[in-house]
Formats: sequence, C-alpha cells, structure tokens
Amino acid sequence: MWKVLPGRWRLYKVKDRQITNPEVAAVFDSYPQEMREKLLFLRQLIFDTAAVTEGVGELDETLKWGEPSYLTPQTKSGSTVRVAWKKSNEDQYAMYFKCTTNLVETFREKYPTQFTYGGNRSILFNEDDEIPVEELRDCIALALTYHLRKKLRKRKK
Repeated sequence: MWKVLPGRWRLYKVKDRQITNPEVAAVFDSYPQEMREKLLFLRQLIFDTAAVTEGVGELDETLKWGEPSYLTPQTKSGSTVRVAWKKSNEDQYAMYFKCTTNLVETFREKYPTQFTYGGNRSILFNEDDEIPVEELRDCIALALTYHLRKKLRKRKK
C-alpha cells in the first residue's frame, strides 16, 4: 500500500509488490524514472483495489499491446486495465480500459471534473497532477468487476 501526502501526490511505500513477470518489469524499467514511479503507484493501486474488492480474485500481470496489463483470469470478473507512458506525450501517463465497454463513459458521468479523459478508453494524468485516489480506486473497482456486474444485471431481468 502507498500513502499519499495531503494536497500532493508524493508517495511513500508501505508495502512493495514485486513484479514477477520479467517482460512487465522490462517495460517499467524502460520508462523515465519519474514516470516509472507514477506508473508503479497506479500499479499498486490496482493491486490494492483488487485485494479489497469482492469477487475479483487474484490478478494476472502481463503485457497487452506492449503495456503492463491487469486481468482477472481466475474469476473473469473484470475488464483489462492497462497503464502506460508514451514518448509521444512525454509529460502524460495514463490508465487504459477496453474501449468497447462503457467504463470511461461511466467514469465521466460519476467524475466529470476529477479526471481528464482520453476518448472512451483512458484516464490521462499530467506529470504534476494531483491524483484523486479514492475516485480512481472506484474506477478501478468498476473495471475489475465489469463482467460480474453485467452478469448480475442479466440475472435480475
């Protein structure tokens, strides 16, 4: 778990989750140091959120489209969440969601001013942005339970 200082996004490691996939580690290692730290924070937030979200189960950390990706293969409860930095936007990093879902649309409705959105597929962060952690945890939980919630809605009909 990470602690966030009030009013700032600076982080202090409480517990470090090891990257066991060497390909994923290589991608994180390829990022500039400052962006790597921010993306590792997003990674930790994904794992921490999964651990406390009912129905998610263990996450699989792999690469999709060359980017660190987090899946729920055990329970199949959620949609893939990815994190990345791109050279084309050096002072931005992002959390990506499957564009064929309504996830980003849902986030935009719930949090119209808290985030910057990249179309229907991402939440964008500028290098110096303060991250609204609780709101982002909610977005992550919604993504990691996307299929589970769809199944529950179908059963209620």
